Amino acid sequence: MSNNKKPQYDSELVDKLASHISAIIELLGEDPHREGLLKTPQRAAKALIDNTSGYNTNASQLIKQALFSHHSDQMVIVKDIEFYSLCEHHILPFFGTISIGYIPDGEIVGLSKLARVVESQARRLQVQERLTADICDIVEENIKNKGVIVVCEAAHMCMKMRGIEKQETTTVTIQYCGQFKNVELQQQFFNLINLNKNK
Repeated sequence: MSNNKKPQYDSELVDKLASHISAIIELLGEDPHREGLLKTPQRAAKALIDNTSGYNTNASQLIKQALFSHHSDQMVIVKDIEFYSLCEHHILPFFGTISIGYIPDGEIVGLSKLARVVESQARRLQVQERLTADICDIVEENIKNKGVIVVCEAAHMCMKMRGIEKQETTTVTIQYCGQFKNVELQQQFFNLINLNKNK
């Protein structure tokens, strides 16, 4: 998890998940009672709870905690927000970075809240396309703005470990609204988020 506080787990939920994980281990031909696997069901249960913690967060409320008046209409960008998620098709990780840009319309949000919005949507069973669209929609709906753009670049373990097994493949998804429908403004955003990548 992204902070240093020791997470609190619902022991009943951990036990329920662990019992199912133990059964899966056994169905796969392993002995869940051997030394190396003895605590694996509980560990895996806690990992699943951590990696789906977004179901317990309200992204709109996160934003509303840190809204401030601001009269500039110049682009605000938070780029390269790292994220980790689980593909809903195979429950395998996909991970990468997300960059968010918006044009204020009398209001701005505390920058860390955008990273928290990413976390709230990534920490659940997801597909990259919906993750990108959901973040754009949340920012657009909860901050007064003239336009929002979100770019997500990710690697998918379901493509690297199984199926096609292509190791160098990355997927890029984009979602935008408002003034970012203007191609020149999109290009300005792309130029800004790629400032240091060619150095």
